[in-house]
Amino acid sequence: MEFDNDLKPGTRPSDQNGQETYEVIAPGHTYTSVTDKIANVALTNRVSARWMLAVMTAAGVAGLLAVGMGMTFLFGVGTWGNNQPVGWAFGIINFVWWIGIGHAGTLISAILLLLHQNWRTSINRYAEAMTIFAVAQAGQYPLLHIGRHYYAYWMFPLPNSMNLWPQFRSPLMWDVFAISTYLTVSLLFWFIGLVPDLATLRDRSQSRIGKILYGMAAMGWRGSAQHWKRYMALYLLLAGLSTPLVLSVHTIVSFDFAVGIVPGWHSTIFPPYFVAGAIFAGFAMTLILAIPMRKVLHLEDLITMRHLENMGKIMLATGLIVFYGYIMEVFFGWYSSNKYEQWMTFQNRMFGPNAWSYWALIFCNGLAPQLLWKRSVRTSPFWLFVISVIVSVGMWLERFVIIVTSLTQEFLPGMWANYRPTWVDFSIFIGTIGFFFLLFLLFARVLPVISIAEMRELILHHGHGGGAADHHHGDGDGEHQEPIGKGGPGGRKEPARKEPARAPRPRRA
Repeated sequence: MEFDNDLKPGTRPSDQNGQETYEVIAPGHTYTSVTDKIANVALTNRVSARWMLAVMTAAGVAGLLAVGMGMTFLFGVGTWGNNQPVGWAFGIINFVWWIGIGHAGTLISAILLLLHQNWRTSINRYAEAMTIFAVAQAGQYPLLHIGRHYYAYWMFPLPNSMNLWPQFRSPLMWDVFAISTYLTVSLLFWFIGLVPDLATLRDRSQSRIGKILYGMAAMGWRGSAQHWKRYMALYLLLAGLSTPLVLSVHTIVSFDFAVGIVPGWHSTIFPPYFVAGAIFAGFAMTLILAIPMRKVLHLEDLITMRHLENMGKIMLATGLIVFYGYIMEVFFGWYSSNKYEQWMTFQNRMFGPNAWSYWALIFCNGLAPQLLWKRSVRTSPFWLFVISVIVSVGMWLERFVIIVTSLTQEFLPGMWANYRPTWVDFSIFIGTIGFFFLLFLLFARVLPVISIAEMRELILHHGHGGGAADHHHGDGDGEHQEPIGKGGPGGRKEPARKEPARAPRPRRA
């Protein structure tokens, strides 16, 4: 994904020593240079062969999803590796994994906004997009898992003549309401934040089709004071609504297991460590997307090393919480003196037929993130990327361990059976990964991956000078953009110099 997006004169992705800057934005940027740099990514007409190759590869991998879904629709869930007693397998594993990935976007966008963390500005837009694309992948699994797909609408409480209602005590229903609520609020939050930037793209687009499409999406935005007032009120309201969703959605997902009496599931520690694990996996995926994107699109001066280091710190903190949850599970199994819990923890998970997944999980989620204690690792894009991939694999293994190893041996020996996924299981899972990256590549091509309006505000707060070159018309933020320090929108006016020898001028009406 390579575009003509060279830096303006005076802007550079590094400081005076040639090292990447640890500021939230590299010095030298102005209102105009930030707008040009971000908008040109979406408005450029030249598309490189590497980007086309990436899109075709992602589309080819996403084709596996169509094959797997087609087999499931035609022949049923019997094509999956599910058996008795492992009735929940790849479907719920991948559902929980994708929902967890979507949590970082809401955390970055909503919670860090309410906490006035300005380092979120360069990463919130694509993190929000990542949330929507991840939840879209997760939402396919309940639909596929119900078996009778033509009755999927039964999962919603729709009035009907037979007075049939969903089973509200079913964890499947909880997931449906959690996904629909989370997706709706996240989509609104993402779109509202896009509106000022869509107006900027509308005003800068050189093609008639682009002006029409961006103009329709901008919904008549003109950057008036009334527009900004309503925008900020709605944006903060949606941030307040999104914040409890970070805690509630994955807590509800953890209840799928915690309310059951299956050994290995019936644990009160599931809700908090599921939430921490979701943020853990979400920031890992954010880094997986951010590190190549900032390199390919030449955005090192906007997504700086400070952003990467802060995300590494959050990964370390949430990884410690997750690792603490693993240790507590072992402690509960020993301290409870319950022979079933002890058998599940020690004989089955640690030394059973799927012990490889448990020890791989401990390495990926417990040991590998400890490297982030070193600042040299947290500030190395290569090692951050490697650790993020390891964490993503580990979080998938966590769901595998919780679900599969807990179900393989039921209470009766006649209900013991090992689980082996089929090619249809792998086809659907790998296909959702390809579909996710395909959506992200298309998003990065047609929409600004960084918020233009919020980056301008960041420049204002950090005192980067504008100069006369920053007078710009028609960028969707009002008819006239004043430079910083000249009394523009939110700017501070210089105190007027007193001239004692001159009489004060009369005020104009």
